[in-house]
Amino acid sequence: MQDFLISAKADLQRARQGWLTSLVEERRLSALTLDAYERDTRQFLQFLTGHLSGAPGIADIAELRPADLRAFLAYRRTGGAGARTVGRGLAGIRSLLRFLERRGLANAAGAAALRAPKQPKSLPKPLTAADALRVVSADAQLAEEPWIAARNAAVLTLLYGCGLRISEALGLPGSELTDPGQTVLRVTGKGGKTRLVPLLPVAKAAVADYRKHCPWHLDPAEPLFRGARGGPLDPAIIQREMVKLRSAFGLPATATPHALRHSFATHLLGRGGDLRAIQELLGHSSLSTTQVYTGVDTTRLLQIYEAAHPRA
Repeated sequence: MQDFLISAKADLQRARQGWLTSLVEERRLSALTLDAYERDTRQFLQFLTGHLSGAPGIADIAELRPADLRAFLAYRRTGGAGARTVGRGLAGIRSLLRFLERRGLANAAGAAALRAPKQPKSLPKPLTAADALRVVSADAQLAEEPWIAARNAAVLTLLYGCGLRISEALGLPGSELTDPGQTVLRVTGKGGKTRLVPLLPVAKAAVADYRKHCPWHLDPAEPLFRGARGGPLDPAIIQREMVKLRSAFGLPATATPHALRHSFATHLLGRGGDLRAIQELLGHSSLSTTQVYTGVDTTRLLQIYEAAHPRA
């Protein structure tokens, strides 16, 4: 994790680092979630430095009142942070305070009693089937080097064809997808949970094409997908490529790499897929998380009805 200047006394800095380590070793949070929690709590400590007129220590954290936490949430909202961002920030602060409470260093009751901002109800915005197929096509890739175009197509195909998160696709080791007879992909998702996903022939073919063109030795223990200089592929590279594809095809700003995962679930449901099965394929721990796609499908049906029914 990148080092940052932390606005806190040494005792609180050490405790916070212990908390971050526990998130990795005990809770096995994803790198993206860990980075978000690190950033959120760093911003919280920076706020407290101004709020308390000095860098906070554990003693200051132990004396925090709900009003102090509410002031931070108001500060974040005033700065333009949305409800989801503020809610996630509060979740990180609660986790840190619980960590300190278990060690007898603070009381987390005030943070636990604080109500998180009401989250807006938003439905995933999938691509149409035609647009999704265009985006993942090898011929559609805009990279000048053939191996990079093949790489991008392979990653995007895994997102749409297997419903992977971008972190899951880029986390695949070089030992994966080497067997031509492979029909199932073992994926390690959030919280270190493993699931099995059916592997479409088109996904195998896309990865095989990437392997054939890739100039780097793909060691079984190293990442499968590589950047231009041979290091692990950064998710931001795929996100930027998706921006180019949006521009080329006239797609909306909601057409992101993650939208391909939404498209995977929505298109399966629209063709009669079982919700429980889709839950397993996506790696959702709760069915309620997957049920959001029923709203997407209902919205689409209503749009069709309003556009086509004579009495609509």
